[in-house]
Amino acid sequence: MRGEQRELTFRFLAEPKDVNYGGKVHGGVVMRWIDQVGYAAAVGWSGHYSVTVAVGGIRFVAPIRIGDVVTITAKLVHTGTSSMHFAVDVRARGLGLEDGSSASRLCTHCVIVFVAMDQAEGRPTAVPAWTPVNDQDHRLAEYATKVMELSKGIEQTVAAFHADAP
Repeated sequence: MRGEQRELTFRFLAEPKDVNYGGKVHGGVVMRWIDQVGYAAAVGWSGHYSVTVAVGGIRFVAPIRIGDVVTITAKLVHTGTSSMHFAVDVRARGLGLEDGSSASRLCTHCVIVFVAMDQAEGRPTAVPAWTPVNDQDHRLAEYATKVMELSKGIEQTVAAFHADAP
């Protein structure tokens, strides 16, 4: 079934163990959730064990509160020879118990990149190609490519800084 699962959604409940002293979910917990969903999506697409190689453009735009239902969706938006880029949306909604509102809100968005691995060889292995089929697909593929290009620029800046450091 390789190459058939383009999108995957997980749901979590923001629990007391997930929050910081301000009662909001830790960014690190959100990043762990993103990685878990991304990993499952990458394995679902490639049929191989996969490793995270980059996360780009991550933005925390709204807090996730204790008791929120969190929905994380990873959607394949670009493939390379062995890599898979996923656009990830993290949305949260209250259960409507306090204020009657249960509207979903975007909390975090990013692009996460995985590489499929041949476990016996310990090397990257080919993944099924994905080709955009409509305008939204083309827009998402372009977006993912631009985000990762910007991330590479940041990496180069950091590496240059550290190379010049005493």
